[in-house]
Amino acid sequence: MDEHTHQHGLGRRGMLAGAGGLLLLAAAPGRANAAETLRAETATAATVGATSLAGASRASAITQGTTLVHADMHNHTVMSDGDGDPNLAFASMRSAGLDVAALTDHTTLFSINGLSRSEWDRTGTLANAADDPGRYTAIRGFEWSHPLLGHVNVWGTTNFTDLGGSSNMGGLYNWIIANGGIASFNHPGREAARFGNFSYNAPARDAMVSLEMFNRGDDYLFDGWSEGRTSALNACLNAGWRTGLSGVSDEHGTDWGFPEGKGRMGLWVTENTRAAVFEAMRARRFFATRVSGLRVDATATTPAGATVRMGGVLPLTRGDVTFRVDVNRGPEWDGKPLRIQVLRPGSNAPTVPLVVDTVANQVVTFTLPLDVAAGNWVVLRVSDPTQANPSPGPNAHPCNDFGVAYTSPWWLQP
Repeated sequence: MDEHTHQHGLGRRGMLAGAGGLLLLAAAPGRANAAETLRAETATAATVGATSLAGASRASAITQGTTLVHADMHNHTVMSDGDGDPNLAFASMRSAGLDVAALTDHTTLFSINGLSRSEWDRTGTLANAADDPGRYTAIRGFEWSHPLLGHVNVWGTTNFTDLGGSSNMGGLYNWIIANGGIASFNHPGREAARFGNFSYNAPARDAMVSLEMFNRGDDYLFDGWSEGRTSALNACLNAGWRTGLSGVSDEHGTDWGFPEGKGRMGLWVTENTRAAVFEAMRARRFFATRVSGLRVDATATTPAGATVRMGGVLPLTRGDVTFRVDVNRGPEWDGKPLRIQVLRPGSNAPTVPLVVDTVANQVVTFTLPLDVAAGNWVVLRVSDPTQANPSPGPNAHPCNDFGVAYTSPWWLQP
């Protein structure tokens, strides 16, 4: 018997243990209808609801040397609190059109409602079997899960840790560094303590590569604002962290990769392999979105002529910076109105010194002055001005419209 079958319940684990049982459940009319309802609901919330759109080409209109891959780095199975058979997850995500996918079941306290040692090994076996270098990258990870401090995804390690081994943020950071992993702040603010209010840990800065901006169907820019919390983006970057910005489905169901409107990320890679994916993540060369098939690339050029891609450091104290932004979703988005909002540090929420009205499927160029004295980071948010942000921030804030994508930040460093 599996060492923690009793933790999940014999009925639930037994029904979902085999692919045959899951396929029978999926074929049942009630199950199929529920899946179709979920797809319809998430499509209604999305900027474009059709799941069959081919999307944009994978080549950037403004940079060379890398290719876009679509990724979902946060997914669950019955091995923690998901509903699906892990044997089916990687194949589902590949058939849905994803190029990179990870299974990240929870680790909690001594395997209670989380991964056991045997299940961690099983995740690695499944990822290795699904991995197809050059065409599809399958990754094993885990989600360290503290009920108050928050949840952190970790990838690229041969072992895992739980609350028994790493009971606080400092202990977790030390473990990630010692084991050579990379990690993400997940759904920031869903848990009350919010990673110790993003208390900065300088040795962990390079390993903490990501902050989730889209999780499931939610935009976390202003999540919790109505309850008096500050913007998680503002809190994280102002604290000193240098995270890229990601989107994930945080899938707990059985149709991994398919529902439109859930978070995902675009990575700019030199090749579709684990090593190249991790290199792109460490370089913060990625963007967050909740639209399948979207291509976003962006560069910033200083007065001295240094051109830096999103996720990089601008060698600048002050001066006029020229941004070029490539946002494309294929022919179905020709002429679609979009906005690009420039986000800069503020005390409780990002300030927005510039809003650019544009349309999809063209490169937009604009220039604005930046000064490190006003803060050392800048982010571009792409939005749909025809829809409201379901989680708005301050009254009349320019980002109270529907978020489509976030670039990873640039950091000003003289």
